[in-house]
Amino acid sequence: MTVPAAVGDAPAADLLIVGADVVTMDAARNVVLDGSILVRAGRIAAIGSAEQLRAAHPGITELDARGCIVVPGLINAHQHTTASPLTRSTTPDDIDSQLAIFGWTVPLHEQVSGDDDELSALLTAAESLSRGVTTVLEAGTVGHPARVAAGLRTAGIRGRVGRWGWDVAGGKYAAPVEQSLALQEDAVRAVGTDSLVTGWVTLVGHGLASDELFVGAAELAQRLDVQVTWHISPSADDTRTYAERSGRPPVVHLERLGVLGPRLLLGHAVWLDNAEVDAILRSGTAVASCPGAYLRLGQGYTRAARHTEIIRRGGRVALGCDAHNAGDVPDVFRAAWLLAALDRDRGTSEPFRSDEAFAAATIGGAEAIGLSELIGSIEVGKAADLVVLDGADLGWIPRGDLALQLVWGDAGRTVRDVLVDGRIVVRDRALQTVDVAELRREAADRSAALLRRAGIDVPHRWPSVTAEKYELAGAPCA
Repeated sequence: MTVPAAVGDAPAADLLIVGADVVTMDAARNVVLDGSILVRAGRIAAIGSAEQLRAAHPGITELDARGCIVVPGLINAHQHTTASPLTRSTTPDDIDSQLAIFGWTVPLHEQVSGDDDELSALLTAAESLSRGVTTVLEAGTVGHPARVAAGLRTAGIRGRVGRWGWDVAGGKYAAPVEQSLALQEDAVRAVGTDSLVTGWVTLVGHGLASDELFVGAAELAQRLDVQVTWHISPSADDTRTYAERSGRPPVVHLERLGVLGPRLLLGHAVWLDNAEVDAILRSGTAVASCPGAYLRLGQGYTRAARHTEIIRRGGRVALGCDAHNAGDVPDVFRAAWLLAALDRDRGTSEPFRSDEAFAAATIGGAEAIGLSELIGSIEVGKAADLVVLDGADLGWIPRGDLALQLVWGDAGRTVRDVLVDGRIVVRDRALQTVDVAELRREAADRSAALLRRAGIDVPHRWPSVTAEKYELAGAPCA
């Protein structure tokens, strides 16, 4: 696929965003009415009135956002960008999560090429940006991390990328502890640690890593000064596995190993007991909650999840969207909606509110992934990761309480412009970094080829017939 140079290769131009209601998500949660934002060298340089900022910076390029709403770029803390984006909406929704993972996802990952991975990451990033997501943390499960990073960089999204790692027997990416850790380090160094898209240490987790690998990964992340992530307890399966393995709940076992802490982002952590919740809070470990995936896979989120409790008790929780066959859409607005809705439906005495859910999508998510000094809110000195929502859209007429409307309304559908690190990557709803027509064509070709190599024949619920055959069958005409 022919793609333009990565957006990060060119400096961001100075820009004045004029006349919007600015949802800052600062400590006081201020909304600046009819506000303007000065962007210089990729950073938010000032927030004030258009008149004041124009006078101080005559001739600066302007982006007219009158009547619009500007929010911080949303953060997706757990998103698989490989294999599934090329085979979206193919895994049946009437099978259990284990069959979905090992009967569908794993065979696809075993067959992806570097070209597949780069295109798949580009597709994920392009769709994410169009939905107002400016930061994506790849949750691992990639065989070609440098190619994934290249795809993300081309789209211009902020990202973290790591290599799939495990050391139990079986599986294409399984390797002994020392080799697995060496591959992790190679991946982090290949992706880099000082740009828009950087590397981090990733393991599959679950029951697929030995104690030695968990400890080694935590030590490696400390030495490289990066974060580390792995999956644990999206369903009750890990609870049973660790009961047999150590006689302890999974997160308690990890605490005994000494691997919990602020650098660690646990993917999922849905099925937790009291001791595990306490261990997460005590250690400052973060959690990535992907409510859409748990519902799609039937993993019992409404029976077990305690993510909103962790937030209310001062813990660090970010939102994620998981994969294109588990959650299916990299839409953090929808994830925030689900987080609030599912908690509210439990009938708790103090239901989780929309303002808390939107915080999880922005500043809370940034805090969970260790980037709150850079992103997550609109404040002077932070990176200009900004989303302009079209206030002329019917979904904003009339204007209500912004916190309610951002979560319970369909705000993601109204994304008009997106900036990442001060660069415009979406303008007037059109991606500026990706040839969408070419992306569509190549994704269709690669999807068909990947499914063939994996030996997967996608079942279709409804029969498909040509128009000619339908007419010959005597179908009624309108």
